[in-house]
Amino acid sequence: MRIARFSIDGNVAFGAVEGSGPDELVLDIIKGIPFADFELSGTKVPLNKVRLLPPVLPNKVVAIGRNYAEHAAELGHAILDSEGRPEAPITFFKPSTSVVGSGDPITYPSFSQDLHHEAELAVVIGRMCREVPKERVKDVILGYTCANDVTARDVQQRENQWARAKGFDSSCPLGPWIETDLDPRDLTIQCTVNGEQRQLGRTSDMVRSIEDLIVHITEAMTLLPGDVILTGTPAGVGPLNVGDEVAVTIEGIGTLTNKVIKRG
Repeated sequence: MRIARFSIDGNVAFGAVEGSGPDELVLDIIKGIPFADFELSGTKVPLNKVRLLPPVLPNKVVAIGRNYAEHAAELGHAILDSEGRPEAPITFFKPSTSVVGSGDPITYPSFSQDLHHEAELAVVIGRMCREVPKERVKDVILGYTCANDVTARDVQQRENQWARAKGFDSSCPLGPWIETDLDPRDLTIQCTVNGEQRQLGRTSDMVRSIEDLIVHITEAMTLLPGDVILTGTPAGVGPLNVGDEVAVTIEGIGTLTNKVIKRG
């Protein structure tokens, strides 16, 4: 099932996306919220008559760095220790205020001159959990969506932590919806800028699997329904400029599209 969050006539709701062609998609409005038992209302609205919102408003976005070997290499970082074992994943946060939806603008931060795209598969948590064993990871996942871990690369390189570089407003586009019925182990991830391909990778190239990441994260913290995990980006990250349209497409999910605008 594809679950979208949307607004219509000033009201916010969740709906199940139905249909095949772009002009044929409709939303069957959900009674309740998707983080508990819910029913479809049978009341349907055309997707092109609503405004898509970020599919969730997370309490926190937990992001993983250097989870694709080629991306780590292009930034000059090693992912293996001296004995050839994977280093512990780099973990950081993006605040809830960084989240925007598909179609929303990415605002170029005034304190940067080198903004980059990072296409990523995002995991949406469906239930409160901590210390999740590997064999139960699937039980805590609601589904998956597309993400763009937009990064002020120059700020990341000159500051000792990444809060400003990766946490500014609009730095975490998510969408267009959540896909609940998906095997995430070998999906194509693609990023285009103004229609030109920049990134092309597969989730099978992750250094650490989604199961390993959730085990690692929940050893330290409780995840809440609607929290999001960004699982890392493949190689090919590059610059974004004002006026660019950046699109992240993930096999089996859809396309997240945003335009870069100048800060007003």
